[in-house]
Amino acid sequence: MHVVHQQDLPFAGMSHHFIGRDHGVQVSAYLVTSAPGRRTRLHRHPYDEIVFVREGHGRWRVDDEERDAGPGDILVVKAGQVHMFTNTGDVPLIQLDMHVSPEFIQEDLD
Repeated sequence: MHVVHQQDLPFAGMSHHFIGRDHGVQVSAYLVTSAPGRRTRLHRHPYDEIVFVREGHGRWRVDDEERDAGPGDILVVKAGQVHMFTNTGDVPLIQLDMHVSPEFIQEDLD
């Protein structure tokens, strides 16, 4: 076992990136903190993604469906589904995004 400190993870955009391949595991995780009003680009991955909302509120669009979610909610995005999210609250949206892949693969669509 080894411990990885969040501050030691690469940071890009609005998240710290735990890339599984760098740690010898088959999943990756993204510790996301998005400011009020911030959104992601419309995109998709060739693997499943599971989002655990920890704090704040957001709206997720997955294919043609929109859902609001808040603390304690879990969203499941299947491989290939087109998705994005927006922080709809007035505080930071904090979530843990689990990617069922040892590396990050994303196709941006907008």
